[in-house]
Amino acid sequence: MLWNGPGSSALTGMVREGPAEPPPPPKSYPAEKARGGEIILRTTTRKAIFIAGLVGAVLLGLLIVFFAR
Repeated sequence: MLWNGPGSSALTGMVREGPAEPPPPPKSYPAEKARGGEIILRTTTRKAIFIAGLVGAVLLGLLIVFFAR
């Protein structure tokens, strides 16, 4: 965008030639492909991190319940 000072009409890149175009429709994704997600934990480290995250979430929930009293 260029601007040559006050009173200048040299603004470029800001002019619309016609009405705005509507956004394209969202791509459809079949429900059969959307379902069926599975967790793949191939290494022992990934399994340990996953289980630690689950345990951490449960502990956080218990702490929130305990301290909310």
